[in-house]
Amino acid sequence: MTEGASTSSPSPTKRYCDEDLSPRSPKRVKVDPRPIIDVDVNPLGSSTDILQDKQKSQKRRDAAGYPKSRQGKVKDNKNVGRRRGSRPESTDTAMGHPGAVPKDASIKAARLPKRQSAILLGFCGTGCAGMQIQPDARTIEGVLFDTLVRVGAVSSDNADDPTKVGLGRAARTDAGVHAAGNLVSLKLITQIPDVPDLISAVNGLLPPEIRVWGIIRVQNSFNARTSCDSRKYTYFFPSYLLIPPKPGSGLYETFRRQTGPSSGGLPIASPSTDVAHPFWADSTPSSSKENDLQRKRRWRIEQEALQRLREVAKKFEGTRNFHNFTVGREFSDRSTQRHMKKIEIADPVVHGSTEWISVMFHGQSFMLHQRKMVSALVLCCRTGTPPQIIEELYGPRQVFIPKMPSLGLLLEHPIFESYNRKVGNVNEKLSPEDPEFRPPIDFDIHLEAIEEFKQAHIYDRMREIEDRRAVFDAWIHSTDAYSGDDLLYLNPKGVIPAAAVVKNSERRKNPFREIKRFDVTDFPTGSKIRGDEDEEDEGEQDVLTNKAALVEMEG
Repeated sequence: MTEGASTSSPSPTKRYCDEDLSPRSPKRVKVDPRPIIDVDVNPLGSSTDILQDKQKSQKRRDAAGYPKSRQGKVKDNKNVGRRRGSRPESTDTAMGHPGAVPKDASIKAARLPKRQSAILLGFCGTGCAGMQIQPDARTIEGVLFDTLVRVGAVSSDNADDPTKVGLGRAARTDAGVHAAGNLVSLKLITQIPDVPDLISAVNGLLPPEIRVWGIIRVQNSFNARTSCDSRKYTYFFPSYLLIPPKPGSGLYETFRRQTGPSSGGLPIASPSTDVAHPFWADSTPSSSKENDLQRKRRWRIEQEALQRLREVAKKFEGTRNFHNFTVGREFSDRSTQRHMKKIEIADPVVHGSTEWISVMFHGQSFMLHQRKMVSALVLCCRTGTPPQIIEELYGPRQVFIPKMPSLGLLLEHPIFESYNRKVGNVNEKLSPEDPEFRPPIDFDIHLEAIEEFKQAHIYDRMREIEDRRAVFDAWIHSTDAYSGDDLLYLNPKGVIPAAAVVKNSERRKNPFREIKRFDVTDFPTGSKIRGDEDEEDEGEQDVLTNKAALVEMEG
C-alpha cells in the first residue's frame, strides 16, 4: 500500500498518525493503540529470508569465497571491490568500502572481442635494448605494445602487463640487432570503432624505424616461438677482416710460435722464409692505423680465399653441439644441440670503397650470441687454421670464442612451414570470407616494402657507421692485440691445446676481454668514442647462468 493513502482499513503492521495524513485529507484518524512494529523494507524479504539466501550463496562458493559457478549465482554483492584485470580500484566510499560499484554502471566501457593474431614487423634495432620487453629499457616490443594500447588494439585493462594478452615472439634479437622480418603473437582487438585500417593506424604512431607489414588472424593454439620451424639470419662484414694479423701483433706472434716447418702454405708467415702475407709485404711495421685502414678498404678478396671461406662455412651445417658458440651452456646440456639447415656466402659486393661479404644462416633455432659462429669462421680463415677446428669446437672441451660486432647482424625472417601446411588443409574447404579461414604466414608478399626498408634503415645506416667509425677494423685490432692462451686453438694443426681449454672452476691468466662498444650499433658523431663504451665486458662464466632466462633470450 502506498504511504499516505488512509481511506482503507489500517494494516496490522502499521499505525497511522497525524503526521501521516496527506495534505489533501481534511480528516483526522484515530490512533491505533497497538504496539508499534518497525517495518523492514528490504526487497529480499525478512531477516530470516536474508539469512537463508546467504546460506544458499555460501554453499555455491569455495573456501576463498569465490563463486563455484556463475550459473545461479546470487547477486549479493559479495564480490564488490574484487579487482578484475588491471582496473584501478575506486576510492568511492558511498557504499561503505573502497572499490564499490558506481551508482551508474552504464559509464563502464564496453568490452571488445579479442582475437589471436600475428603481427609481421621489421625494425632497425639501433637505440633499443633488444627485441624483448625489459623493465626500464627501450625495446622493440615495448614500443610496439605501447602503440597497440594507444590505438585501442589492447584494452586499458591489459595495458599494464603484456602477458595478459599472451605476447610472444618468433625470434629474439640482441641489443642493436636489426630485423627485416619478425613476428609477435598476441590477442588483439582487431575491430576497433573509428579505426578502419589497423595497420595504417599502428604505423602512423610507430617511429619510422619500426614498421608493421601485416596483421593476420591465426589459430587460437598458435604460439610465435613454438610454431616457428626455422629462422634466417644474415651477417655482413667487410672482406678486409680476412687479411691475416699484422706482423708484430699479439695474435701474429702467438700463431707464429705454434707454426712448424711443415706448415709452409700458411697465410701469416713461413718460419723458414719469414715472408709475410702479400698485403703486409707492402707495409712497414710502423704504419699508422689510418693508413692501414685506407689500404684495407681498397683490398679485394681473391677467389681462392672466398672458396676457402665457403668450405669452412659448410662445417656448420647439420645437427651440432653449439655449446662453445653461446654463453652459460655446457657440453652436456641437451639444449645446445641445434640444426643448421643451410649456410650460404654470396659473392662480395662493393659499396663506396669497401667490399662487403654476406653470410646467410638458415637454422632451426639460434642460441644467445650465436654470432660467435661468424667470428670462428673469420678467425679460422684469416689465420689459415685447418677447417677441422670447427669440428673440434663441437666437442666437450670448452673454449672462448669472441663475439662479432652487433652491427653486421640482421634477422631476415622466421619461417612457419608446418603451420602453413596445417591451415592450408583446413582452408581447402573454406572461402577467405569464412570466419574459420586462417591465411598463411608469408613475408614474401611484403617483399617490396621490406627491401625498401632494409636499404633505407639498415644497409645504408650500417655502411655509414662503418665508414665513419670503422667498427670492424677496431674489432679486429682488439682481437689481434691479444697475446694470451684463449685463442691458441687457432693453430696450423687444427686442434685445441690444453692451454686454451676454459675451466669454470679456475680463473684464467690473461683472459680475453671483450669490449662493450662492439655490442652497440649506434655511435656519437664526435671523433672519439665515449670512455664507457670502451669498458670491458663481464666474464662469460659469471653471467647468464639461469637456464630459464637463457631460453627466453634465444630464438
